Amino acid sequence: MNRLTGKVAVVTGGSRGIGRATAKLFAEEGAKVAVVSRTRANIDAVVAEIEAAGGTAIGVVCDVSDGDQIKVAIEQVVVAFGGIDILVNNAFDPSAPNSSILDLSVEQLQRNFEMGPISYLRLMQAAHPHLKASGEGRIINFGSMAGVMGLAGYGPYNMAKEAVRALTRTAAREWAADKITVNNLLPLALTWGEDAGVPEPTNPLGRYGDPEHDVAPVVLFLASKDSQYMTGYSLTPDGGSLIDSAR
Repeated sequence: MNRLTGKVAVVTGGSRGIGRATAKLFAEEGAKVAVVSRTRANIDAVVAEIEAAGGTAIGVVCDVSDGDQIKVAIEQVVVAFGGIDILVNNAFDPSAPNSSILDLSVEQLQRNFEMGPISYLRLMQAAHPHLKASGEGRIINFGSMAGVMGLAGYGPYNMAKEAVRALTRTAAREWAADKITVNNLLPLALTWGEDAGVPEPTNPLGRYGDPEHDVAPVVLFLASKDSQYMTGYSLTPDGGSLIDSAR
């Protein structure tokens, strides 16, 4: 407990799934949390959960595909909490279309990039001066094992998520001098609901991960002092799905 006491964290996509689990865990560990998402009602529900448990949080409405909204959101957090120590780039549009490589259009690819590496880049740039001022800034980006595996039928998604990994590695080298670590997560978690018709997992542990118990603790590790000597890495809370494949 109290591993993030005194820290300010921004969690995008914070209204559900892994983002919600991360925001709640960060608050439990003492962070002041900005829950960022597009839908006010969903954000308010998470903030209410955090406050009911004794934590501190604010809700920030932001469409991360809009650069101007990103700037306003980051400024809102700084005004409310005085700075930013941790940025979790988790938001991604689940309705973004997928496609085979043969049928892939520029429009499909562009939407995935706008919601993925482009929005992550903008958030990182907007938060950079505050993360630098922190003296021990942390950025945790979300990639995907689908990109590493080259999952068929998910061309634009795979390409966007692999671009996130490239962004992470490059920023890790360039921002190390600013005492900012930048790492990446490739999770396999049950975030689509029990009735989605997804096939049974084939990983060695034989199950999909739980956002609260399997993934959020790994995000916490990367956000905490425990990971201070790690940067540029991709961690894979995936039940052993990859096990060094294509890494």
